Amino acid sequence: MKKIPLIILTGPTAVGKTALSIELAKKLNAEIISADSMQIYEYMDIGSAKVTNEEMDGVVHHLIDEVKPDYAFSVSEFQKRANKYIKEIADKGKSVLVTGGTGLYLNSLIYNMDFAKSNGNSKLREQLEKELEENGIDYMHEKLKSLDADAASRIHKNNTKRVIRALEVCLSGNKMQDFSNDLKYNEEYLPIIIVLNRDRKVLYDRINKRVDIMMENGLIEEVKKLLNMGYDKDLISMQGIGYKEIVKYLEGEYTLDEAVEIIKRDSRRYAKRQITWFKRYENSKWFDLDKYDDKEILKKEILDYIENISKNV
Repeated sequence: MKKIPLIILTGPTAVGKTALSIELAKKLNAEIISADSMQIYEYMDIGSAKVTNEEMDGVVHHLIDEVKPDYAFSVSEFQKRANKYIKEIADKGKSVLVTGGTGLYLNSLIYNMDFAKSNGNSKLREQLEKELEENGIDYMHEKLKSLDADAASRIHKNNTKRVIRALEVCLSGNKMQDFSNDLKYNEEYLPIIIVLNRDRKVLYDRINKRVDIMMENGLIEEVKKLLNMGYDKDLISMQGIGYKEIVKYLEGEYTLDEAVEIIKRDSRRYAKRQITWFKRYENSKWFDLDKYDDKEILKKEILDYIENISKNV
């Protein structure tokens, strides 16, 4: 069976994925599938730094504004919908460009993760997935260790899917099964993984500036609107960085300055965890954006890399 080339453009938050992905999509005759756990939600635009229609510039995007903020969206749901879009795009003879920084979403496409075999608590799993994204795998593995030390000893912390599944089983009050199997690559796709990065100080400065822009663009008003629409503060979507802090500001728990600083701090920590996550991807190609004064050279090098890998299909 001929594999579908799956071009993945990823990197930490605020590194510069959006603009570059659109330029590459035009060159590649590609449609974009978003792998961002916040941009899937309607009405959550500013806090998620969602790509705008103007920025899309005619490039078709999928899994943007896909569901309402109260929809129980999980990694398995992302995998199901993304697989459908991938096949539809490929059937049209176009390239598939996946862009975003949610590692669990990327893993669900890169690896053979069969969620259909595990009947579980989707609501709980969704909460655990968000907790993982917010706190990192070390935190989640320690959480598993506190609940079931034997399971934690058998499951490597890098095997995030099985850590999450094991936590789901434990917290549901069920008995543990064997979660020792390693992840295997998805045989349907040829992943071409491109990771964008920057000097840590430059990246952190960009994150801080992005948060300031979010505030200027009306993040407080966006959160107020969501609450007024009836979306509860305890929803998984409302636990995203930027949203939960503004809720606490509105409730008087934080001053505005405290809320902004916590958003910046937690966004920087999230970026650091993302970089650690992406380093686990074997055969990925990293591009340090600070080394490219000429964006055309950067694009040419990325396109050349994609072409060379694609020849192996």
